Amino acid sequence: MALTIKCFATLSSYQPEDNENYPHQAGDTVASVMARLGLPDDEVHIIFINGRHTNREAPVSDGDRLGFFPAVGGG
Repeated sequence: MALTIKCFATLSSYQPEDNENYPHQAGDTVASVMARLGLPDDEVHIIFINGRHTNREAPVSDGDRLGFFPAVGGG
């Protein structure tokens, strides 16, 4: 079972080397994947699964594409 992981901007250093084949286990959630990646909870502000906004408690499934974004500013 595998996921695709994309970590953007200041979170890019947390992206796994094999980001298109990241292993996961049955029962995993976004939060459990974040913990294994070492992503700081307070730095992740936007999460997507398969292009749809989600939250940390959402379950992940084989083949899902997860995207993690930090706070985004502009002006």
